[in-house]
Amino acid sequence: MDTSNTIASDSPQFKIAVIGGGIGGLTLASVLQHAYKIKCTVYELDDTENSRNQGGSLDLHVNSGQLALEKAGLTDQFQKNARYQGQDLIITNKTGKVLYQDSGSDGPTGGDDDRPEIDRTILRHMLIESLEEGTIQWGKKVIKLEEDSKDNGNHRHALTFQDGRTETFDLVVGADGAWSKLRKFVSDAVPFYTGIFFAEVCLTNVDIDHPAASKLVGHGTYIALQDNKGLLCQRNGDGSIRIYVTIRVEENGLSHIDFTNPEGPRNYFLDRFSDWDDTLKVFIKEASSFIPRGFYMLPIDHTWKSHPGVTLIGDAAHLMSPFAGEGANMAMLDGANLAEAISEIVHNGKDLATTIEKFEKDMHEIVVVPAAESAKNMDMFISDDAPEGVVNFFETIQAAGGPPQ
Repeated sequence: MDTSNTIASDSPQFKIAVIGGGIGGLTLASVLQHAYKIKCTVYELDDTENSRNQGGSLDLHVNSGQLALEKAGLTDQFQKNARYQGQDLIITNKTGKVLYQDSGSDGPTGGDDDRPEIDRTILRHMLIESLEEGTIQWGKKVIKLEEDSKDNGNHRHALTFQDGRTETFDLVVGADGAWSKLRKFVSDAVPFYTGIFFAEVCLTNVDIDHPAASKLVGHGTYIALQDNKGLLCQRNGDGSIRIYVTIRVEENGLSHIDFTNPEGPRNYFLDRFSDWDDTLKVFIKEASSFIPRGFYMLPIDHTWKSHPGVTLIGDAAHLMSPFAGEGANMAMLDGANLAEAISEIVHNGKDLATTIEKFEKDMHEIVVVPAAESAKNMDMFISDDAPEGVVNFFETIQAAGGPPQ
């Protein structure tokens, strides 16, 4: 753990609980400590950093994810692990015909178009290692949040944990993801199913064990689309490729398939993709497992009446589809911006209620555009019009000098 940015012992005692040790919550904690010398405690349900699979690769954007890492003092570490060649993009139809191809760069260009990839596992480890020892409390499940009746209007809240311990905080931040337990404290909104389902596949040691898949995907992202279906493939830095076998289907429409036995989903998807070229079916045929996932999202304009002492960031606040690559970037920006707001309260004596309300208002205004883009892109990628509509989209962006992804 990083001990170079020790929090000053005379810092005001403002107790902050961050519920959830995902990318957003960890970014908040890291920026608080590095930029503002403010303590917080992150409560994470998992027992260890590697208790479960953290997913694939993320592209970090200059004015959100990369900006947050800069405020956390992690730019140099990010540059050591960033994969600029991961910006390569290939789009084909179901015959495997390449309709669009764009090569990324081997290094930073210094422009807003730089969106290098980094494995989520590495990014999360960087953030964890940047924190002071003891900042993260592992294996801590929150079972109740309630206002402290004795706080005399100071907006303090008590958290009760599964182990029976109760502790009171000045500010509780819900960074606990799509199915946030804290969201219901400020909002009645629940994620709704988008109509799109994917099965996640991971092929490991691809250069040796899966050479055909490795050659198709190359250094970056390979996307095959048609007939409301898709094979979304992404190279990771650990020598693996993540594939998302994507279809439109009603909610729970695949409940009859036993995903614990790979042969069940394999046969199902081979049937659904029966008229696709055999070269593309390699991603299904060579899969050792299929992880079922449905796409859920919150309303694009999701807001709530500010509740002093409690707020939300990341997917807990604005769960969106992954088709614009904005979810993690917005969560990291949320964390950095909330850290700045907290510093105004702690160091400059600003009022907690009005400062957090302003943060929330600003967050909603920032996120509504990428949330709308994500929803629009989802319906463009998995549609009757794909891949032509997607190709036209990227060609238009490229002609305008915009970002490749």
